[in-house]
Parts: sequence; C-alpha cells; structure tokens
Amino acid sequence: MVVIKSFVFRSVLPLMVLVMFSGRVNAQIDTSKLIQLSGVAVSEEDLSQLPYTTVYDRSLHRGVISDYYGFFSMVVFPGDTLVFSGYGFKTSTYIVPDTLRENRYSMIHMMQKDTLNLPEVTVYPWPSREDFARYFVNMEPYDDALRRAQRELSGESLAFVAARLEGDASLSYGYALNQQLSRIYTNGQLPVNNLLNPYSWAKLIQDWKAGKLSKQ
Repeated sequence: MVVIKSFVFRSVLPLMVLVMFSGRVNAQIDTSKLIQLSGVAVSEEDLSQLPYTTVYDRSLHRGVISDYYGFFSMVVFPGDTLVFSGYGFKTSTYIVPDTLRENRYSMIHMMQKDTLNLPEVTVYPWPSREDFARYFVNMEPYDDALRRAQRELSGESLAFVAARLEGDASLSYGYALNQQLSRIYTNGQLPVNNLLNPYSWAKLIQDWKAGKLSKQ
C-alpha cells in the first residue's frame, strides 16, 4: 500500500504543479490587449495568393496555417513577432504594432521567392552499367541520326507511307477534276487506254534503253 501511495503521489504532483503554473500564467495575461489579426500572404513578384503558408507567433509559441487562398487569422498581442514561412519562399518576420487602438487588425504580408540552385544532374538512357556495356557491345556505330533520316526520307519509305495515307480534300478535288477533264476530252469516244497507245510504248522502250527504269 505504501508503494502504491508513493506512486500515485509522484504521478499527481507534476499535474498539480502544471495546473498551478498555468493558472498563474493565465492570471498574468491581460485579455484587454488581445488582437484578432487577420491577413493574406501573397507573393511579392505577382501578388498571387500563397496557400498553406505557416504563420508562427514566436512570442506565444503557437501558429496557424493559411488556407488555399492564403488567408489566415489568429489571436496575438501587441509587439509579438510573427514568422512567415512557405515552400519556395524566403522566411520573413513581422512585428505586430504596439500602437494599435482597435482589437482587430488586417494586413497583407508579401513574401519573396527563394531561388534554389540544384546540382547538375546528367540523365543516361541506361539504368545500370551492365545495360550500358550490353548496348555498347551491340551498338551500330554507323547508324547515326543522319543515316536514319536518309533512310526514313528515301523514296521507298515515303511511297510506303503515302500509300497508307487517305486522300485529303485537295487530292480528292484534283482526282475528280482530272476525271472530269478526261471525260470532256474523250466525249463521245472510248476512254484513253495507254496499253494500246503506241507512243506510250515507244516512250517506255526509250526509257528502258536509257537505263531510266533501273532500280536506284
């Protein structure tokens, strides 16, 4: 029983001291000097509102966080030092004026952007040394960007891409116009068939002898 009483006494004694101390502190606080301080934290560069800015009262050791629109409201005393801090902005202080006559005060606090110089980072396309070694062994040293561009812009590649594309408005109009002109040119006659045109065959034979039909 003696041990239990001693334990209870040691547990209750700090609580009693804390209550007595807090009561003495509360008795010393002059509530007539309380000020309801409200304001908005904005950027000094473009006056944009700064959401979730921390406003800490260094004198009372308590603070608040502004809302999404940068608005905050807290109870302070004249002469208190407020510390404003936000991500990407320099920490700044503000001292509540001690000449205020009203118990309400509104303010706009401007904060400066904090420039962060990050170290240089080089990004490589290989996640590990093993992948780099494998790529280095299997790479094609002559397949550079210029050769790839020449291969992609070759006649065969462009013809293959053009064959897969649908005709746009200008091509459709040109095709329809050529068909209309051909009908006007051969009005009352059979349509022109180059398979039976001797001049077309002669031109084909000349081009073949001249080597113009050889594959480049």
